[in-house]
Formats: sequence, C-alpha cells, structure tokens
Amino acid sequence: MSNATRSNATLTNANPNRNPNAAINLADHALVLVIVCLIALISNWTGTGTGPITALPGMLIIYGMVFAGLVLAKLMPFYLPSVAWISLISVGMTMPAFPASEWLLGYLKEISFLSLVSPVLAYAGLAISKLEIETFKRSGVKILLIALLVFTGTFVGSAFIADLML
Repeated sequence: MSNATRSNATLTNANPNRNPNAAINLADHALVLVIVCLIALISNWTGTGTGPITALPGMLIIYGMVFAGLVLAKLMPFYLPSVAWISLISVGMTMPAFPASEWLLGYLKEISFLSLVSPVLAYAGLAISKLEIETFKRSGVKILLIALLVFTGTFVGSAFIADLML
C-alpha cells in the first residue's frame, strides 16, 4: 500500500466528530478554578486595593463563565479549544446587546485584568521544561544576542512611535 493510500485510509477512518475536550475532568477543573480564583482575588487586593469581598461577585461571574466554557468544550460534538468557548461566552455576555451585560460589568469592573494575568505570567515564566533548557544550552550565545537585539529593537521602535505621536 502506498503512502498516499495509507494516508487516505487513515483520513476516511478518522471520526470527524471526535472531540479531544470530551476527556476534560470537570471536577478537577472546578477545584483548580477555585484555587486560581482565590489567588486572583488576593492578587487583585494587593494590586488595586479592592477588598476580596468587594471583588468576590465579579470573580464568581468569571468563574461561572470559565466553567460554562469548559462544559461547552466537553459536550460539543466538534472540537474547538476551551479557551475559544470561554472567550465566546465571556464576550457574548458582556456585549451591550446582552440583557444583563450592564449588571455583569458593574461587578466585573472591580477586578483588574492585570491582577489576573500577573500570577499566570509569573507561573508561565517559571514553568520551563527540560526540553526548553536543552534548546537554550544548544543555542548558547546566539539566542542571547538575538533576544537582546529583539528587546532593544522593540524598545527603540516603541519609543520612536511614542515620540511621533506625543
């Protein structure tokens, strides 16, 4: 059997309705979301001074939107990443055309987006795998030089654009 025939056989035998998100464990995700929301409330409190009790309704709304997106990602017969479902729900519920959007936004304004992403970005920066370390070791000084040039170019370019606009 030729490679093309084998490839076509694999494609025709594949289930087009297969959703890898069907394996999402909602109970585990619900627990992790509670922990993340608690950390986000503390981060919001330290970053903006908004107390956790004041920000709690907004965080519960975010929790509900995220969990609803995970449920949709799990139950839909086709694949769409869970972040896309979460985004669709969140954007849809905060659009002015949504009847409760003004009420939702009244609570969500108590939460700073920067406070939400700071812990996530810190974790992402710390969660470096062995493969990434090995790649960095192989690249050596070249990657350091390229990174410095990119950072410098971005900074100078941003400063130039800011100078033109201001």
